[in-house]
This record gives sequence, structure tokens and C-alpha cells, in this order.
Amino acid sequence: MKNTAISFLDTPIGKLKIIGDEEAVKLVSFVDDEEERSTDGAVPIVVRNCKFQLKEYFEGKRKEFDLPLAPDGTEFQKEVWDELMEIPFGKTSTYAKQAIKLGDLKKIRAVGTANGKNPIAIIIPCHRIIGTDGSLTGYAGGLHRKEWLLKHEHSIPGFNQLKLFG
Repeated sequence: MKNTAISFLDTPIGKLKIIGDEEAVKLVSFVDDEEERSTDGAVPIVVRNCKFQLKEYFEGKRKEFDLPLAPDGTEFQKEVWDELMEIPFGKTSTYAKQAIKLGDLKKIRAVGTANGKNPIAIIIPCHRIIGTDGSLTGYAGGLHRKEWLLKHEHSIPGFNQLKLFG
């Protein structure tokens, strides 16, 4: 990666680490401690745009992201992450539905594993995957963050789902 930058964003549910270069966002993940960051002058526009769009998301002003993404992963993982991108803001899906969309319900465990390895939190919305019974299921950022994200998306005006969880 050329001019790879590391930046951080404080959010209502913790600090996000953002890594990217001039071409794409590579990583967005929750972290406990802030590491060394790039100086502001060295941060590519893609990373600055990512921070701006995430701020808008947390302020309830953004429902979709418009950023070039380049997550590291296998071809299968990328297929799963592409499917995640099809889940609309304020909606949820399940591992089973994802596996079926990928052509085989038997892929359900592999789909779950791929979701767990998603390197671009929030923007690739793995937080929108819940259990078949409507329960919260694993989230690399922690279930408390997943619950917050889902409630946040449902609190934005224009979303009137009757039930968030089973």
C-alpha cells in the first residue's frame, strides 16, 4: 500500500481504528488503545472521507457509505462481505439467509466465520446479522456494540420496524 495511513475516530461506542491509502479503506475496527497515528497532513482523502462519513452515520445523518473498500480476505470471504453490503440500513438478516443466497445452506458455518473476519466494521454491515430465532449473535466488536448499532439504525426517522430482536 502506498501512503498507508492509520487514523482514529471516537464514537459513542468506542474508538475506531481506520487504515487506508490513496485508493481504498482497508480496515475499520474497534480498538481499546490508540496506537501511533499518521499526521493529519499525511492522511489520504479516502481515510478522511471515511472518518467524515462514519461521523455522519453516528450523528444519524448517513444511511449509506460511498467509499472505495479493499478488505483483505479470501474469495469466499469477499463474496460473503459483498452479500452483507446488500442488507439495507435498518434491516437485519441471518447466517442461514446469507448461506442460501450464496447457493448452499450447508455453508452456514463458513458464512459465520467469514462474517467474524470482516475487517471493515459498520461500513460492511456484519452487525446486521442476527440469529435465525431473532437473537443477537456474535460480533467481533462485542455484542453491546452490535446491539447499539442496530438500535441506532432503528432510531433514525423513517424506520418503523416493529421488532428489532425476537
